[in-house]
Amino acid sequence: MFGIKKTGAVELLVVGLGNPDRKYENTRHNCGWLALDYMADKLGCRLNKIKFKSYTGEAIIGGKKALLMKPTTYMNNSGEAVTEAMRFYKISPENVIVIFDDVSLEVGRMRIRQKGSDGGQKGMRSIIYLSGSDAFPRVKIGIGAKPEHFRDLADWVLSKFTNDERKTLEGMFENTCEAVALIAEGKIDRAMNRFN
Repeated sequence: MFGIKKTGAVELLVVGLGNPDRKYENTRHNCGWLALDYMADKLGCRLNKIKFKSYTGEAIIGGKKALLMKPTTYMNNSGEAVTEAMRFYKISPENVIVIFDDVSLEVGRMRIRQKGSDGGQKGMRSIIYLSGSDAFPRVKIGIGAKPEHFRDLADWVLSKFTNDERKTLEGMFENTCEAVALIAEGKIDRAMNRFN
């Protein structure tokens, strides 16, 4: 299911959304980056090449040669990096799996969708807008709803996970790896049935 070496062109993009500055490390909004770091570590893949305005690395996922991407364009401009890579490799939206945070899901929950609207997530909005398509499979990772004592949603999504939440996320990231592999194999229905 997983591996490192395969010759030939990249067939799949796996994109974790987040923000590059140190102040965003381990924040809720960087859940996509955290999930991709976990996946890369599990695959023995280093995300140390700068390509398409992203930290990138290559691996085999679901039998396909995949480019793992952490866009450095800041969340709201994620589409710049993603569409550049799509054009270069001639990859359709159906072969771009996007992983990002979702405030409508509790920490420890995930939801997989085959396509659809951005759901208010600005990184996804940028990808849909610049590509002209909403047919991106996506894995949404719960970061919890904004508590009442947080005045602003931005303050909440840029807050850090608690230690207990980080432990919960470890299991979630393991599920994310399995879900991405199933989607790569063309088994998104099975992934949705298993993890939604």
